[in-house]
Amino acid sequence: MNAAVEKEFRFDWLKWLVVVALVVAGTVGNAYFSEQLLIVRSIALVVVGLVAAYVAVNTAKGHAFWELLKASQVEVRRVVWPTRQETMQTTMLVLVVVIITALILWGLDSLLGYAFSLIIG
Repeated sequence: MNAAVEKEFRFDWLKWLVVVALVVAGTVGNAYFSEQLLIVRSIALVVVGLVAAYVAVNTAKGHAFWELLKASQVEVRRVVWPTRQETMQTTMLVLVVVIITALILWGLDSLLGYAFSLIIG
């Protein structure tokens, strides 16, 4: 099985070279054709980007990254999201704590400022 995996991804360096070449060609082409309509250049860049992404996904690291993205999508579906009421209660609690902390720091700053003004003169 290991030999099959290595055989499948054996020209990775060449694929990464093609990806880099596509990105450079897209960048240079976008600058070279700057007089063209923005929508035409944007569509061309999207097409070049999709081709580069397809080539990159067909490498060992690209395939591993794609598998990671699919696994993370499954994990996001497993998350138990809070209800609207829980979100509002937590937000209000955070706001109250922030306001209380701000008042404490304001009072401490005023007290220390007054004390140092008495000491310094």
